[in-house]
Amino acid sequence: MKTLVIFDIPSNKIRNKIGEACKDYGLMRIQKSSFFGDINNNRREELRLRLKKILDIREGNIQMFPICDKDLQMRKVIINQKEELSYETDN
Repeated sequence: MKTLVIFDIPSNKIRNKIGEACKDYGLMRIQKSSFFGDINNNRREELRLRLKKILDIREGNIQMFPICDKDLQMRKVIINQKEELSYETDN
């Protein structure tokens, strides 16, 4: 199942550690504080525990969303680039 991880963490050091942990579990960065990829339930729980340990008592907000293929097919993407090119995709 696909998983979306988003986070808002003030500390650069902790934010970088969270990003590295997401990459270690095969997730791809889709925005500065957003990662996405295919991960099974057991690995998702392992990642959740790892992220919780990294954050510990520090200020921050980490959210993980499992996304089924049916819902993912309804995704819409709108991208505006600096070159003033815009496009929209269904996937």
